Amino acid sequence: MENIYNNTTSPTEDYYDTIVPVLQYYEKINFIMYVCTCIIISIGLPLTLVTIYALYSLVRKDQVSPIYIINLLISDIIQFSIMIVWVLDPMEEIEEMEEMAVPFVDRIYECGIMTSVCFMVCVSLERYLVIVHPLWYRYKRTIKTSVTVCVMVWVTTIVFNFAVFPWVDDSVVKLTISVFLLLPFPLLIFFLVRTLKALSASVSVNSAEKRRIVGMLVSVLLIYTLLFLPITVMFLVEGAGSDISFLARSLCRLLIRLSPLADLVLYIFIRKATLGKLLASVCCCKEESNDSHTSAVNIDNI
Repeated sequence: MENIYNNTTSPTEDYYDTIVPVLQYYEKINFIMYVCTCIIISIGLPLTLVTIYALYSLVRKDQVSPIYIINLLISDIIQFSIMIVWVLDPMEEIEEMEEMAVPFVDRIYECGIMTSVCFMVCVSLERYLVIVHPLWYRYKRTIKTSVTVCVMVWVTTIVFNFAVFPWVDDSVVKLTISVFLLLPFPLLIFFLVRTLKALSASVSVNSAEKRRIVGMLVSVLLIYTLLFLPITVMFLVEGAGSDISFLARSLCRLLIRLSPLADLVLYIFIRKATLGKLLASVCCCKEESNDSHTSAVNIDNI
């Protein structure tokens, strides 16, 4: 009887042996997320602030182009701020306020993501118009128009996140956000393809300007596809009622947190000097002869 007793394990012990490895697995993934988030904040936040200051000088020179990127970077700062809250706020301190604090923090972060995608579309649309419809763009573009568009984007996302989403079911929120984030995908592809066709037939735009335009459009599409599209698919799957593994969900969250850092790449294609130095350091030599024979057109002055 003693041997039988000694060889028998209790249900509590079986549960403990099963749950401990799972908890350790979750802790490892959460620790990796924590470290990566700290790195993203420490690198991205100061660089974003410096970039906004640098772009503001271009707006003061009456250049419309940086306005959308400045607003894109402001939405990135909102995301950085929420990441800081997630990093610095211990669970034991937020436990009592969790029911109120977490939804509010999530709404702010979702607002930052949605505005970020909107301004990425605005950046691509602006580059598309300047090449495909240059005359229309020349007479219609003003700082006032750009500011109006920016205000509309901010108001729309704020209304959705703070006046609509709190009153609907979580699955509806995820489906709405996923559709909202998915709509720009065909637009970004369309802007890139049409701009490439127009540039291939253009003889008035020199190769340096072409590199800037194509580089910006390709960068926006890559940032969206690699960093935003995964979490969009995740929201669609979850909104449809399907389950996603903890690892896949964590990976999607990590990718979306990288997006503010990736947006800094767009600054390279706004500043000619920065792009020139980058190309010079990568390629070292080439292409001086062709540009001297083409009538250079400054896209920013169209």
